[in-house]
Amino acid sequence: MSARTYFAPHGGHPPQSQLLTGRAVFTEAYALMPNGVMQDIVTSALPFWDDTRLWMIARPLSGFAETFSQYIMEVQPGGGSDRPETESGAESVLFVMEGEITVQLDGTAHGMTPGGYAYLPPDCGWTLRSTGSAPARFHWIRKAYEAVPGLAKPDPIFVNEADVPANPMPGTDGKWATTRFVDPQDLRHDMHVTIVTFEPGAVIPFAETHVMEHGLYVLEGKAVYRLNSDWVEVEAGDFMWLRAFCPQACYAGGPGKFRYLLYKDVNRHAKLRGPFAP
Repeated sequence: MSARTYFAPHGGHPPQSQLLTGRAVFTEAYALMPNGVMQDIVTSALPFWDDTRLWMIARPLSGFAETFSQYIMEVQPGGGSDRPETESGAESVLFVMEGEITVQLDGTAHGMTPGGYAYLPPDCGWTLRSTGSAPARFHWIRKAYEAVPGLAKPDPIFVNEADVPANPMPGTDGKWATTRFVDPQDLRHDMHVTIVTFEPGAVIPFAETHVMEHGLYVLEGKAVYRLNSDWVEVEAGDFMWLRAFCPQACYAGGPGKFRYLLYKDVNRHAKLRGPFAP
């Protein structure tokens, strides 16, 4: 598989001459954050992270999407954290778009370059440093792990997209495929982060409507996406945040592949009582 490039924000600040009109929208069913809104003014910092800023693009929000948070991290060379996670029970997925990072876990250093994916189980004590000559930019997806009596925690995973074959959807002649980093039959996992790829002209030919919440970050290309009752144009660097049961479909209308990083919650009962019950 040839090397891929992934769109990552670099920040900046728009000029006074720029029009106010844009594509950003927040509705009761979905939010669209276009790449142009990820400017310097909306970055944040985190405790115990050195030379780091981030765009927080999703967080648990009552009545909307409640299972996960998602950050786009920007870590300068040599920066990082020896205490990246401060919340007990949080599991993580990292996906590298630009630069190089090294994740230390159980005494082993795992180097990650663009396309690199890591699953980090809850309370595993990982650390991270940006080890390249340019800033590292990567997604960090966090979820409160839902333990099940009789099921062990998942094992750590370190892999690169280039080494994971994409699985074509049945009946699509390979025009719609999913790169899965976790075995779908492994019920230890309560979330999946995958990459979905559409060839030009490919479609999701029905309005998917389901309980899983989604974060969709466009890595490459452009398309028209159906979100609830709206058709919206999306392109590389855009983020779509979907609450449960938001109808969704897609038409990949660009000249090249349309690809996005997808989060969804899976493999657990709906809680009827307790802290996460409605």
